Amino acid sequence: MTQKKPWTERLLETLPADRLLLRLLLESFHEHRWKYLAAVGAMIMVAASTALSAWMMGEIIDTLNTPEDRRRVLMVGLGVALIFAFKGIAFYAQAVLMARAGNRIVAQKQMQLYQRMLMQGVAFFNTNESSDLLLKVTQSAQAARRAIDTIVTGFIRDLLTLIGLVAVMFYQQPFLSMVSLIVGPAALFGLQKILKSVRAIMAQEMAGLGEIIKVVQETSTGARVVKAFGLEPRMAGRMNTAVREVEKRANRMVQLEAATMPLLDVITGLAIASIVILSAVNIFGQAPGTPGQLMSFVTAFLMAYEPAKRLSRMRVIIESSMVGIKMMYDLLDQPMTMVEDPAAVQLKDGPGAVRLEDVHFAYNEQTAVVNGVTADFPAGKTTALVGPSGGGKSTLLNLILRLYDPDTGRVLIDGQDIAKATFASLRSKIAFVGQDTFLFSATVMDNLRLARPDATEDEVIEAAKIAHAHEFIEKLPNGYQTQIGENGSFLSGGQRQRLSIARAVLRRAPILLLDEATSALDSHSEVLVRDALARITEGVTTIVIAHRLSTVMNADCICYVEAGQILEQGSVEELLARGGRFKALHDVQFGGGQAMTGS
Repeated sequence: MTQKKPWTERLLETLPADRLLLRLLLESFHEHRWKYLAAVGAMIMVAASTALSAWMMGEIIDTLNTPEDRRRVLMVGLGVALIFAFKGIAFYAQAVLMARAGNRIVAQKQMQLYQRMLMQGVAFFNTNESSDLLLKVTQSAQAARRAIDTIVTGFIRDLLTLIGLVAVMFYQQPFLSMVSLIVGPAALFGLQKILKSVRAIMAQEMAGLGEIIKVVQETSTGARVVKAFGLEPRMAGRMNTAVREVEKRANRMVQLEAATMPLLDVITGLAIASIVILSAVNIFGQAPGTPGQLMSFVTAFLMAYEPAKRLSRMRVIIESSMVGIKMMYDLLDQPMTMVEDPAAVQLKDGPGAVRLEDVHFAYNEQTAVVNGVTADFPAGKTTALVGPSGGGKSTLLNLILRLYDPDTGRVLIDGQDIAKATFASLRSKIAFVGQDTFLFSATVMDNLRLARPDATEDEVIEAAKIAHAHEFIEKLPNGYQTQIGENGSFLSGGQRQRLSIARAVLRRAPILLLDEATSALDSHSEVLVRDALARITEGVTTIVIAHRLSTVMNADCICYVEAGQILEQGSVEELLARGGRFKALHDVQFGGGQAMTGS
């Protein structure tokens, strides 16, 4: 069996780099064209003033040789002052305009990436690790900006500056300028050798950063498991390996980027030495020119070193940025795992009757989780799903929530196919409490109001009272305005669960889905919450998953689910009288005795 390639290597093979870069430039320039055009204008001014300053150096030298010409001295001095002032203003304008355009691009790309993630279905998050997503959102937009800035400044400011300075050189000393052109081809040959390693090393560095994020996330969310099983050395080892790999790749990148500088230094030094020697002799009858011309030429040559160096490193920077750009478009171009029908309509108001029609579903092509389920969940009644773990109970709730679509079959609410309904209208019909309670890092009040943002404070408090959460909330340092930490980390499991139930109460939806809603509660809290659920489920279509039969003995109907099928269905009394699988489960949990309904 061939080993699966790392995601960074697969990413490098997906799309041609040049096409991605062109796509990025077209998208960015179209929207920010006025900022970039203004910045380009400022760069042209910078390039022109740089070339003029080199040319003026010859005028300065020649003027110093004729100090008696006061008018010329004054004009040259004023010209130098104006050129440098003009250059400073243009450079400031270029820097500000480029920064604003770049910052806007980063913000827009990060929002595009995040919105794309929000539009995806749950299946997307099952196949993409959160550390990879975090890396793509945070790093790839910065890489896009870095590539754009490098291309704009390189091809406009640096290239025009270099052209202007070379023009000054040829104007002042044509022969010596021809000699200096040896530098360019020699530098490019050395640069091509460096570029071959840049992209692969950058991809490996990104993979290392992803591993660092993953280790930190797992340490944070799994702190109790790490401590309970003494996994600190193991986690420290993983982090140490990841950090060292990133360090090694970063050092290699620095070496490659830095290699362009001594390469140019050596070649430029040899060129300058040759020019100095050649300028002192008469070759082919060519006089070396006036001191001013020679000084202007040397100044232009030395000033050309910096833009030439930046241009030589431009390819290195772009190549290193391409990994991040590919990561960005890899996420933006991923097919949607859940799409709203283009002709979607609002679900009409109704009592909340739910029906599954011959539903089949598999998370992957090999393992079927739901096999031809047809079932009715009557409006205003409570239906319990019981049975062994892995039987498909939670999957049925996921299909009703439309977190996934059935492979075949339909899910109907009040006779309407939810696949043809808008997401907003579907979600408004359903309240959900899962066994894995999730709370946001905000106040208690903010977390509860997520269910219904327009709820009044009195309505929030009433919902908390129904869920038996009001008492412990009042004892918090700031009551309902208390910050509860990431995923409610400052609260106990039972308290988090009761807040989740209060949130569902506040929702006031006609359909209530409960997936092991009392699993995190102690016996006392469970009794309280069961009483609360009995109140809020009156007249509400309730579908509840429970492994403890004591929590669902009052259900109007019970469905025994196993191997993706509903094998038995009926009231408690009917199922017990039938003596099937539900009866066997009942006898195991209640020791063979008859449980009292309503207990």
